[in-house]
Amino acid sequence: MSDVMRALVDQVAQAHESCTPLRIVGGGTWLTAGRPCSGDTLPVGEHRGAVEYTPGDLTITVRAGTTLRELHETTAVNGQWLGLDPAAHAGANIGATIATAADGPLSVSMGRVRDLVLGLECITGRGEVIRAGGRVVKNVAGFDLVRLQTGAWGTLGVITEATLRLRALPEEDRTFVVATDQRAALESVLAPLVNLPVAPLAMELVNGALASTLGLPASLCLLVRLGGNSARIGGEQGLLGVLGDVSEVERPVFDALQSCEPLGAMVAQVSHMPTLISTTWRHIVDHCSAHQIWQPMLRASLARGMVRMVIPPDAYAHMDDEALHRFVRLLAPPGAHVSWQQLPTKGWTQVPSSVADRLSVGIRRALDPERILNRGLLGEPDGDAAVHAVRATGASA
Repeated sequence: MSDVMRALVDQVAQAHESCTPLRIVGGGTWLTAGRPCSGDTLPVGEHRGAVEYTPGDLTITVRAGTTLRELHETTAVNGQWLGLDPAAHAGANIGATIATAADGPLSVSMGRVRDLVLGLECITGRGEVIRAGGRVVKNVAGFDLVRLQTGAWGTLGVITEATLRLRALPEEDRTFVVATDQRAALESVLAPLVNLPVAPLAMELVNGALASTLGLPASLCLLVRLGGNSARIGGEQGLLGVLGDVSEVERPVFDALQSCEPLGAMVAQVSHMPTLISTTWRHIVDHCSAHQIWQPMLRASLARGMVRMVIPPDAYAHMDDEALHRFVRLLAPPGAHVSWQQLPTKGWTQVPSSVADRLSVGIRRALDPERILNRGLLGEPDGDAAVHAVRATGASA
């Protein structure tokens, strides 16, 4: 065990004994996301570097503080990559990316975060080091525990090491912009995609406000990322012509999606069935207009039926508390699910906790009985009445 790792374990163990809350901080790029929480800082950013890399197995094991940029540099030498592109700066570390389950446009072709994590090492809220999963693709031991930690925002353990599934880098990786017919209904614009024999690495619908931020013409368009050899890309580029005028973009537009969201923005992801993506999109546009928000940045992952909405601080500065609360409560259309990523502190009062059910409370109790890790980040009540209810009935995870 390294000195850095030993120090982390000792700090968590001492916090458990004294019931002192800890705020897990890696690269600091996720500090504005999620609900506010407080506590002593637990720095994990220095716990970085590769532990084991086996190119032949397409797997790599790295410490949690390793950044996505460092991962790419290490694996690209062998013609491999980790197909993750979360909505964060490339300086974000892999531990935070797993903890927040931060999927990006590549998730459609490369897999979501939970699909790319083969194994994990973490420190529980008791100060114990546990390992789950394995270092080979076929090893699924402890699979459920790996998935529990993925997307738990550090509330079930401090992720310290991860084994990841890699992919082969495509021979060519090119991005195209498809200019849509601005007079046509969104359904008719997207209809040809149903039977279009194209398998992009990523495809995002972006509105004019976001397109302008990316340095593109300020109009609704499709961003399409194609990978493979020249013949395949050329063929798929030709097929895209049925959607509109196609032009290649030399700038790393998809990379820019990782860093174009301003600090202090309101950010939410609204998900519904992919066949209802047009309805979801229009509902969000109309909802923003009704609250006098004229320049939201919108993008949609069409295959996942998910719309990501980003509202810069100056666009919602005019809203009073009541208007903000109403906006937060009614953002999602009927049947859709909304996941808020960033909000002003006063907005979080309108977002119900996702971990107040008995099962979630029991799991938290088993791994972090004193709730010291990122306390409050997922909205559990202060004092956690649900925990006391579990204890009173003798329930356990």
